[in-house]
Amino acid sequence: MERVRALLGSRGKKIRREESLFIADGMQSLRSAIQPKIPTAPLIQKLYLTEAGEEKARQEFGDQLVDAQEIIPVSDSVMSAMADTESPQGILALCKYKALSLEDFLQSKPVRLAFFWQIQDPGNAGTAIRTADACGFDGVLFSEGSVDIYSPKVVRSTAGSLWHIPVIEDLALASITALSGNETEDSFEIFAFDGTGERSLLDLNEQHRIIAMFGNEARGLPTLLESIEKIRIPMRGEAESLNVASAAAIALFHLGVGQSR
Repeated sequence: MERVRALLGSRGKKIRREESLFIADGMQSLRSAIQPKIPTAPLIQKLYLTEAGEEKARQEFGDQLVDAQEIIPVSDSVMSAMADTESPQGILALCKYKALSLEDFLQSKPVRLAFFWQIQDPGNAGTAIRTADACGFDGVLFSEGSVDIYSPKVVRSTAGSLWHIPVIEDLALASITALSGNETEDSFEIFAFDGTGERSLLDLNEQHRIIAMFGNEARGLPTLLESIEKIRIPMRGEAESLNVASAAAIALFHLGVGQSR
């Protein structure tokens, strides 16, 4: 119990980074963890279940639960003390992840990537991962200075997509821009989404290898990106701008789904 609370507490980020551990709660996370879609998916180390949680889990997964390293029955009161939510579902997993380097990931020849620069809101980060997963992107990249993607709120917002799509964090902006412009089979065309862009999202034709780039919630993208083409999302109404998660949903759908129809 103390281990779980430490990972969820104020020093949780430091412990998560040092030990490559995080907490996932609820049936959706368990469903994705038991049936991962990528070889680099996090693995369950321990599974804490209340009586009701175990009944639900065994009803859906049966013998697949044996794959968990250790199943620990807990009372409702203990689960409430451990969990990060007000109404826990009685299912909580201690998961181990392996940090993936950009160099190793690029060996898999990804085609569509989404990059987020210094995104701070956990809900936005989790939604971005979930959206990229839904739109068929090959990976999600986060810059240094972004929110911890293994924090409880981000994990919950992904709704299981951490087990479906590779995610890499703490990347320098220069490591992303270096992938553009060399006109080789390993290069990407990078589009920076910004309200000042002269070119519209609707004008983009299908590209072979792309990186869609999105900025910080308050500051947008850094001004040093003069070499990267800026793309705007056309708006018919009077809204001044879009939330970064909303902008990403529109852009990733168009680039990942709309162009393949």
